[in-house]
Amino acid sequence: MSKKKTKFCCQVCGYETPKWMGKCPGCNEWNTMVEEIELPKSSRRQSFVTSSETIAGTNKPQMITTIQSVSEPRIYTEYKEMDRVLGGGIVPGSLVLIGGDPGIGKSTLLLQISSQLANRNHKVLYISGEESPRQTKLRADRLRIESDNLFVLSETDLAYIEKAIDEMNPSFVVIDSIQTVYHPEVQSAPGSVSQVRECTSHFMRIAKTKGIAIFLVGHVTKEGSIAGPRLLEHMVDAVLYFEGERHHTYRILRAVKNRFGSTNEMGIFEMKEEGLREVLNPSEIFLEERSEGAAGSIVVASMEGTRPVLVEIQALIAPTSFGNPRRMATGIDHNRVSLIMAVLEKRVGFLLGAYDAYLKVAGGIKLDEPAIDLGVAVSIASSFRDQPSNPTDVVFGEVGLTGEIRRVSRVEQRVQEAAKLGFKRVIIPERNIGGWTAPKGIEVIGVSTVAEALDHTLER
Repeated sequence: MSKKKTKFCCQVCGYETPKWMGKCPGCNEWNTMVEEIELPKSSRRQSFVTSSETIAGTNKPQMITTIQSVSEPRIYTEYKEMDRVLGGGIVPGSLVLIGGDPGIGKSTLLLQISSQLANRNHKVLYISGEESPRQTKLRADRLRIESDNLFVLSETDLAYIEKAIDEMNPSFVVIDSIQTVYHPEVQSAPGSVSQVRECTSHFMRIAKTKGIAIFLVGHVTKEGSIAGPRLLEHMVDAVLYFEGERHHTYRILRAVKNRFGSTNEMGIFEMKEEGLREVLNPSEIFLEERSEGAAGSIVVASMEGTRPVLVEIQALIAPTSFGNPRRMATGIDHNRVSLIMAVLEKRVGFLLGAYDAYLKVAGGIKLDEPAIDLGVAVSIASSFRDQPSNPTDVVFGEVGLTGEIRRVSRVEQRVQEAAKLGFKRVIIPERNIGGWTAPKGIEVIGVSTVAEALDHTLER
């Protein structure tokens, strides 16, 4: 009998080495090397090369002009939010990875989507490696799910899972979760780098050869990234993150990778007793508890992909008790807050060096586009002067280091969203005026500097 070869594999990044090391050369993490039995070359070739050959269909190079372009039909769900994040619906033969914190609602979301697809005469197989069929049935009863096209299987062995898929031939498969599935030929524990890599490779081959849309649920680490090697995110077609606070009812679904659509889209759901409910107009949700006439509050128009969202930015400027003032922000990069405060101090004359600054985006949403700069500046100035801003104003624009207001994109969609929610005035960069028509009932004011914007927004 041939001697089994072993290797040491990093459980964080997947770096392989023939000898043990205390520190991984790939990711510089300590004590992450675990000994694993190396697969024979024939097994590795069957796992990886066969799948790529099947996907390509031929080994010969082809001219790109001779390849026929075929538009992939989409499978639509009842959740428009989910379809938007996926780029217009589920693509047959796609492999999608969904990650999120424990208890955030990943299994609930996929079980509800499975029920919706099953009600549209699509055969769905829900494979759970963490729950028994009775436990899955209890959750289905709570969600009021009943369909003869939805099948449940509790299995972790990849060989039996592949056999069940071959016999049933579904159009949609859910694997909950990929860290619980193991390859019988890989001599390592489920959830290890080798197991996750081999199992994902097999599911990729199944999805591409049979045209089955497969959703994989992935655990996350304490840092918030999906557990397993980074290779896992490179192999799949789309990576979705399900975010939100466990003690709040709203959940946000974001795409960080999508081969079939944009990665800037965002879907918002609300957790109810009967499951997740999509939020079609998130601007009303984020503004429903806004207190008018309070200093340090302003509404900004932000873009999440192709959707405009109106959110409230709150600021609190208070005298510092220490020599070094604090700069804290929730939902905004604190470095951007420090930058804008420096602009206000240098270009407008605000002496903020002896004040602490606390900023927050109401509703728990995270904003990272430059168009929110003007809203941050107005909220800080409003709290510093203790002057409320006009409650019917919406602002957006990028702030430069010289105090100028720079143009932003998708101005018309932002203004239309503000008009739809009843706002009377919108403050925008002066260079964005022209080339489009403003809706009736809303006044558009163009500003070129931060000082000019503060003169328009702060009440005297």
